Amino acid sequence: MSVEIRETPVGGKLDDFLNVVDYIYRDDPKYVRPLDMDVKGRFNLSHPYYEHAEATIFTAHRNGWCVGRCTAQVDRAHLSRYKDDVGFFGFLDTIDDPEVAAALLDRARDWVAARGMKRLRGPFSLGHNQEVGCLVDGFDMPPMVMMPHHRSYQGGLIEQAGLAKAKDIYAWRYEVGAVSKRVQKAHDELEAMPEVFARHVDTKQMEADIRVAIDIFNDAWSDNWGFVPMTEGELRHMASEMKLIIVPELTYLAYVNGEPAAVAIALPNINEAIADLNGKLFPAGFAKLLYRLKVKHTSTARLMVLGIKKKFRNVRKYAGLSIYLYHKMNRVGEQLGIRWGELSWTLEDNAPVNVAIKMMGGKIYKTYRLYEREL
Repeated sequence: MSVEIRETPVGGKLDDFLNVVDYIYRDDPKYVRPLDMDVKGRFNLSHPYYEHAEATIFTAHRNGWCVGRCTAQVDRAHLSRYKDDVGFFGFLDTIDDPEVAAALLDRARDWVAARGMKRLRGPFSLGHNQEVGCLVDGFDMPPMVMMPHHRSYQGGLIEQAGLAKAKDIYAWRYEVGAVSKRVQKAHDELEAMPEVFARHVDTKQMEADIRVAIDIFNDAWSDNWGFVPMTEGELRHMASEMKLIIVPELTYLAYVNGEPAAVAIALPNINEAIADLNGKLFPAGFAKLLYRLKVKHTSTARLMVLGIKKKFRNVRKYAGLSIYLYHKMNRVGEQLGIRWGELSWTLEDNAPVNVAIKMMGGKIYKTYRLYEREL
């Protein structure tokens, strides 16, 4: 039976879009359904993403059943920066059926093409600073907070629909514990410099500290493939969201001569705490979440922001700031009972960062892939 694709505007009814994952992942014990509240928030026109982008929602239906979903986006901030006429797709989840995946991706293609785009790339859910990529290796572990998960067939269906690999990104597993003598030495050398110090993010001035962190991040990542800096609105939104779950001890801002130089921010792996909530916070989920995060605590965390300003990265004696922060995060993680953490994500061809993670003992345990095609 043929596939029917239905379009829902941003701000529209999301029931099918939200609930189709229960069918697609019904026999996948590693899948963790994101909180519906979070997903709905991204499709509210008040979200700061829509200050510089537009998007739409597609669901695939067959014989009365919803069997897949996808979004299409055009990001003016990306277009202004790269001038490459690239549109995006995201939130792609389907049953194992080439016809369903192709129908969704064709509609995404047509939607971005109608807006003047000449290439389709993704998945991005929704932007470069949110979930990125389709999981192609590492299906035996659940996803970390703000990282996607897919069925093992999904990447193949994207390729069958005519898209090819654009870039791979890595998620690294890091076991908390003893560090090598080399890492200890690098940390101690910077710790001994009187002009270098590090502190945790202060929740009493969260927005100000997140602004410092994002300024460092935007500078450090500015040359990365596909990078789009966060806007002021996105910064405030992030600060508001992070305040609910952040553990200050898992954050560091490093300074050199009083100037912000480097940042590291890890979040407790909220997916540990919501795995059995099926996306629902109410009526009982919110109390469970608070208890699991604030009383029981998670045993895993994700290092999601790490960056060194270029002016310090290129000064030899400060080049080890990343190791300096890795070491501090490791020590705090050990004190908090964190067993292991995910460092994610990194580009496959970002050799300096990947080498530093290997030096700390990190190992690639998941690979995500971005795809694209000419229109």
